[in-house]
Amino acid sequence: MEFRWNSDNEMTALTPENKAVNLYSRYFRRTRDLCINQSCPFARESASKAMEFLSYMDIALVEARAAGERGEVPVGAVIAGPDGVISQAGNRTRELNDPTAHAEILVIREACKTLGKERLTGLDLYVTLEPCPMCAAAISNARIARLYYGAADPKSGGIGQGPRIFSHQQCHHAPEIYDGIDAPASETLLKSFFAAKR
Repeated sequence: MEFRWNSDNEMTALTPENKAVNLYSRYFRRTRDLCINQSCPFARESASKAMEFLSYMDIALVEARAAGERGEVPVGAVIAGPDGVISQAGNRTRELNDPTAHAEILVIREACKTLGKERLTGLDLYVTLEPCPMCAAAISNARIARLYYGAADPKSGGIGQGPRIFSHQQCHHAPEIYDGIDAPASETLLKSFFAAKR
């Protein structure tokens, strides 16, 4: 198995479909200032570099729960950069009478407004559910660097199943993808919501 460090100082695999590599990459981000565990098999390039876990999925889950309490499908999203959270939101399609008001779309809009630009190069998007095709296209157009999502969506997902938006030739940008982040929490939230509706 081969590894490389990308321009954002993160370890990525040359074979991103390898689940073992993705599992490691989900939970660790390389930083420059801390001492690394010498026994780590992935840290062969430099013992002076560090791995540090950093995730914003807990905030996305808070937004998902709030969406569910408003009667929306409980999905939450966060966009974050090196300095922390830039935008966060939950679904608001019913509240806004807007079929495009998915959590991912809302955080992309807010981040673009906050930063004053239409491309979010180098930023991370965390979302509790696999993005639908519409949101996947927006993520591509916004040039999101890394996508972390929780539960898979066999019915409406557009990334790991269905149309697999990022695999198309017409897709101009595909982010790094890390799936299954806090998936049990996301799945429980969704199942409880829909069970209560039946």
